[in-house]
Order: sequence, then C-alpha cells, then structure tokens
Amino acid sequence: MAHKQSFLRVFASLTLLFTSTALMAQSSAQKALDRFKSMAGTWQGKSPSGKISEVTYRSTADGTAVMADMHMAGEDMVSMYYVNRDELLMNHFCPTNNQPRMKAVISPDLNTVSFGFMDATNLPGPNAGHMHSAVFLFSDADHYTEEWTWKQEGKDTKMHFEMQRKQ
Repeated sequence: MAHKQSFLRVFASLTLLFTSTALMAQSSAQKALDRFKSMAGTWQGKSPSGKISEVTYRSTADGTAVMADMHMAGEDMVSMYYVNRDELLMNHFCPTNNQPRMKAVISPDLNTVSFGFMDATNLPGPNAGHMHSAVFLFSDADHYTEEWTWKQEGKDTKMHFEMQRKQ
C-alpha cells in the first residue's frame, strides 16, 4: 500500500510539473499575442534609407488572431499572428505569392519577439526569394522596431523599420 501511495505522489508531482511547464509556455505565447493585440491601430515609420512604412494592426477571429496590414517600402503585405498550442506563429502573405510560416522565440520580458522560418506555401524551392525571419523590439506603448530578413539564393537582405503609433 505504501508503495502505491509513493507511486501516486510521484505521478501527481510529475503531472503537475508537466502541466505547469505547458501552461507557462502557453502563457508566454498568449502574452506575446496580447502584446500584438495592444498595438491595434496604425503605425508609421521609416527605414534608415528613408523608405516609408505603415502598418495597421487589428484583432480578429474573436481575439484569437492579430492581422497586420502592411505597406512597407512600396509593397503591400499581410501577416497573421496567432497561438497554436503553446507557440506564437505568424503567417506572412507576401507580394511574391509565397506564404512563409514562422515560429516565435519570445524573450522573458516580452520586449523581443523573434520569428524564424518554419516552412512556406507556394515556395518553388529553398533558394526562391521569401521572408525568412522577423524581429520585433518593443520600446514602449508607442514605439517599436521591425527587422525583416529576405532570403534569396542563400543571401540575406535585412529591412529595418523604426515604428511609432500614428496620432
């Protein structure tokens, strides 16, 4: 009987540990999505070379996703941010007619969200041009930075935008 009680205690402890770990990971992804939800509205910015950008964020699908309608460096794009299980994902709809899917790595303070390439639809091959990563650095409620990486033929081109909330 004592052996059975010990087993049940160990089992309950392990179950609690695994459940707590999953909830913390899910919580981090959900908190990062909530950060994107808090950005609802229009943002404007420029790249170091003076290229103008404008992004409008809005919550959609009953708060389960955030849509970013982007006009950056003369290109129109849409990105969708959402939580899948315990991960924050982004699907990026590009004017090159491919749709990269990226997974986020989230800093503990939620001030940096780095998306890395997972896969893509309509991508003819790994050397075809596509958005490969995106990093969001949040300064305060009215300022953030976006850095996108375009990958083509094994070469990376970075696009950097300093964004501020449109008044």
